[in-house]
Amino acid sequence: MSDYILPLIVLGIVIYGLLKKIDIYEAFVNGSKDSFKMSLTIFPNLLAMILSVNILVSSGILEDLINFLLPFLKVPIEVVSLMIMRPISGNATLALLNTIYTKYGVDSFYSLLGSTIQGCTDTTLYVLALYYGSIAIKNTRYALKVSLLADIVGITSSLIICYLLFL
Repeated sequence: MSDYILPLIVLGIVIYGLLKKIDIYEAFVNGSKDSFKMSLTIFPNLLAMILSVNILVSSGILEDLINFLLPFLKVPIEVVSLMIMRPISGNATLALLNTIYTKYGVDSFYSLLGSTIQGCTDTTLYVLALYYGSIAIKNTRYALKVSLLADIVGITSSLIICYLLFL
């Protein structure tokens, strides 16, 4: 069934366009033009975010933070790395989560904890940099503080819930 969902959606859009007497090809081309303009608007912000993350990782600050937190938490270094990287980069945390799955197995406590953290938090810095930057918002007010607080609550909740349910 999953092989047919996407073609059925496209077919539904085409049929809807025909029923509404819309020039489907022209609408598609105009949408493509608009998406290209949007990509050009977002690209500088995305490039700045990628560069910032690379500088942060290369500087060694993240390693120092991980080494500082490791004695306080009773989880492996991969899970602590996931907690710290999650607000910064989604792809990096997916790679870390895959490492946890491979090393400990998908049904292990650490895998369940990593998956819960992945689901309870967001890539806050990426989202703020990309979306606020693309529409030129300079004053984010409380967005960063509240978003990072939500990530901390998500991580803390994940730890509490996983320790209560899976240990």
